[in-house]
Amino acid sequence: MVFDFDEVIERRGTHSSKVDGMIARYGADPELIAITVADMDFRAPPAVNEVIRSAAEHGVHGYFGGNEAMQQAVISWMSSRHGWVPEPDWIASCHGLVSAIGLCIQAFTAPDDAVIVFSPVYHMFGHAVRANGRSLFESELKLVQGSYEMDLEQLARDLPENARMVLLCSPHNPGGRVWRAEELQALGRFCIEHDLILVSDEIHHDLVFAGATHHVMAKAAPETSDRLVTLVAPSKTFNIAGGQLGFSIISNPELRQRLADVSAAAGLGNPNRIGALMAVAAYDQGLPWLEALLPYLAENRDRLHRALAERIPGARPMALESTYLSWVDFSARGLSGAELARRAIADGKVAVHDGAIFGKGGEGWLRLNFALPRPVLDRAIEGLCRALA
Repeated sequence: MVFDFDEVIERRGTHSSKVDGMIARYGADPELIAITVADMDFRAPPAVNEVIRSAAEHGVHGYFGGNEAMQQAVISWMSSRHGWVPEPDWIASCHGLVSAIGLCIQAFTAPDDAVIVFSPVYHMFGHAVRANGRSLFESELKLVQGSYEMDLEQLARDLPENARMVLLCSPHNPGGRVWRAEELQALGRFCIEHDLILVSDEIHHDLVFAGATHHVMAKAAPETSDRLVTLVAPSKTFNIAGGQLGFSIISNPELRQRLADVSAAAGLGNPNRIGALMAVAAYDQGLPWLEALLPYLAENRDRLHRALAERIPGARPMALESTYLSWVDFSARGLSGAELARRAIADGKVAVHDGAIFGKGGEGWLRLNFALPRPVLDRAIEGLCRALA
């Protein structure tokens, strides 16, 4: 089957957070291109769109039931794609992984406890920690030969006494690092030694490029199972984030119950029915689409990185093993990320993410979403180079 990722699809006026949100902020200039929010400008796999059409034709849109089909779809995908076979009763649905992270913070920490993140990191980690009245502790990643590494030795020296949880982004966003098994094992030992709950957000685990292999934390470090929460979702993989559906996978029954109790207290029952139908269809029938997508994204990445490195003095894209989110160091320019972003929108007609929002180590960097049809990507590249060179 051939998938047309070059097709340019108009997203304005579709309640798109990325596109309509950009218009609300910067105006309805038809030349503006959004390369910010982490979704893709590609149609979802055909089976996903077909199941939505079928549901619409049926015409009755009641509450969802049938968790067994969802659980089996998750098990089949994790087994075939990642070599890990969770038990059905370990799996619970959640209303997206940001929601799940907030619930984990409520379930496993108390007010004023410290939650550790490895920064710069997905900005909603910090937002969830602070919004729940916890203390955010940022362990800044080390830059080693142009790539990120966790500095557990420094973290051990700085670890606050009230630390109770680690939020891990695996693969890492931004930066696209795919953590090696030995790095995950070292983190697992650290969490055991310091009695920390470990929440591993693995939402980008399928968007891994040739030459890298994602390691599920539960498989890489099974000794952490009594303190581990694994979060997965089909949303990034298959471009169905609007379904607001993810999964927590927890083998420890006590932790499972604590999370279930907090979820029930918030009135979060069964998932959005359309999101659940999309998820099952994607996991069951979406693999050919994903296998076609990954080389297309890899070429987009290389195309963007070559242009930035060659045409913008001082621009240094980080080598990207995963995600469709380029992370580019512009600090040699001597400009703040806010000023770089302002120039990109004003002079290049491209909306970007200022790296400062990702926490310590993000200042002077930009995050650029290259999951675009190539004709649009080429326009974005020209705009960036015009504005920032």
